[in-house]
Amino acid sequence: MPVTGKSTVAAPPPASVPEDSREIWKRIVGPVQPFLDAVSRRLEEQVAAFDPEISAYARYALSNQGKQLRPALVALAANAAGRTTDDHVTVAVVIEMVHLATLVHDDVMDSAEMRRRRPTLAANWGNEISVLVGDCLFAHSLKLAASFPTPVICRAVASATNTVCSGEILQTHRRLNFEVSRAEYFKVLGMKTAELFALSCELGALLAGAGAAERAALRDYGMALGTAYQIYDDCVDVFGSEASVGKSLGTDLASGKITLPILVVLERASADEKARLRELVQAWRPHHLEKVLALLQQHDALKESRRVIFQYLATADQALAVLPPSEGRAALATLGEFLGRQTIALGG
Repeated sequence: MPVTGKSTVAAPPPASVPEDSREIWKRIVGPVQPFLDAVSRRLEEQVAAFDPEISAYARYALSNQGKQLRPALVALAANAAGRTTDDHVTVAVVIEMVHLATLVHDDVMDSAEMRRRRPTLAANWGNEISVLVGDCLFAHSLKLAASFPTPVICRAVASATNTVCSGEILQTHRRLNFEVSRAEYFKVLGMKTAELFALSCELGALLAGAGAAERAALRDYGMALGTAYQIYDDCVDVFGSEASVGKSLGTDLASGKITLPILVVLERASADEKARLRELVQAWRPHHLEKVLALLQQHDALKESRRVIFQYLATADQALAVLPPSEGRAALATLGEFLGRQTIALGG
């Protein structure tokens, strides 16, 4: 659900905190690290399913997992509702493969050269190979999902994959559309990013034997957290640094994506400033980023973006109230805190 400017928000944590965010992340995933290690091993095993001549491409794509957010959500949601099993590992592998396939395609569409501190698949082997590798990953993930004895898992994964791809199409349609609304922006975020967060939580709970109310609560949590995460990621594209985030910056602007920081300027700027912003984005060059940042700073775009992120984090936290107290529920709450601290650090 889109967040309005009148919603009650949770107060962000203080900018100066005693605990490093890396330590918080370790505390969150520590109890499920064996699970994440099993997911990594299972992903590596999937390489053998590809033709030997393309296995190098598949291995390169599958080894770029980052923090394994979605597999972590599968495990944490399972722990909030019961316990993890080997089926959870398989589901986490399926969802992570879908996610990695979207990254391969995103890097092609955005002409990104770096992701997670290494060259993208497209930068190494070109767009044609990258698109086809992404297609192979999508297909293999659905094949793996179909290995479950019940069609429920495969249907859920296929539906989510369709939603993600549809969201990417809508986002593409709205490139260089300076009349896009916040509601339209949030809709795309829910489809292309939050859907896989929600799926991870929902299937983690389902396979742990959770009831309908718990599954719905965890899905709501995943949608809110995933939306907050994507807004944060959109902010990183303009307020971050390549050295700290390990990927190309300004790729959203280069491809004409209208993200929340840009929307804030469009909502608050004068007619002349809006025209100037349009010119900078429409004729994008890397050195335009400094001029865009000046407009963002002038209209407090980072402050407003932070406010919206914390509203979604508050919504995610409220969804957890349905669940009984458990280590899994506490870890999910701490995950929201982790993202909040990362949000506070933006632009530092």
